[in-house]
Amino acid sequence: MFNNAFYSYFRLQSFSLGMSFTEIALKSLQLITMPVLAAMTLAVIVPRLPQLLASLGLSEQITRSAQQAGREVARRHLLLVLAGICLMAFWPYIQSYGWTAPVIVAFGLLLGLFAPGDQRPWQRGASLMMAALLLVWASGMAASQQGREAAERTADHLVSRTAVVVLSTDRLSMSGNPGPLVEDLGKGQHYRYRYSQLRLLVQRDQRYYALPLGWRHRTDPTYIVVDDDSVRIELYPGTQPPR
Repeated sequence: MFNNAFYSYFRLQSFSLGMSFTEIALKSLQLITMPVLAAMTLAVIVPRLPQLLASLGLSEQITRSAQQAGREVARRHLLLVLAGICLMAFWPYIQSYGWTAPVIVAFGLLLGLFAPGDQRPWQRGASLMMAALLLVWASGMAASQQGREAAERTADHLVSRTAVVVLSTDRLSMSGNPGPLVEDLGKGQHYRYRYSQLRLLVQRDQRYYALPLGWRHRTDPTYIVVDDDSVRIELYPGTQPPR
């Protein structure tokens, strides 16, 4: 989802780029941020909090109080579910954090598994399945959000990316405004036309996906240059932002 959102911002399909499984897996690791790690840690620790307090040598009274507080919170798990559903009603206003709504609902459903009272096996199974689906949904939304934000940062700091210079024997159809700087080097040159002021987005299978400086998401094209006998690609360092 991260790759799809990132490359879709530049009007490309990630699957058409031929990315390997390793590359996709490494990109997916960007989802493992500190808030995610903290949430995963809490999800493991909270159900075992009484045992943890007992292992720390705290008094039995404190342990019983923690157990009682845990049961009271679990008994009110439907309030969390309701809060998450209400957040979904405000979806247009919380786009950047929309993934929190299914996470809250899922947490409420999982908390209900520890609520006092007997639950039938099918009820527990349904809660677990629904919570798992909601967490997968939230992960997908969070990945898409991160991918789009990464794409926006890339477009905003395009000048710092690797510079691409295309030398061609024939004039290329690179239209758009802004477009590349086109220079005619003269009839005596094998590579007569020189295209500069481009920045590299990604390179795959002798295809260079480049963006012109000043690229705008709404109107400007993404150039795809195929490296063959009529074209020579030169790569240079991009301009580094001031520190």
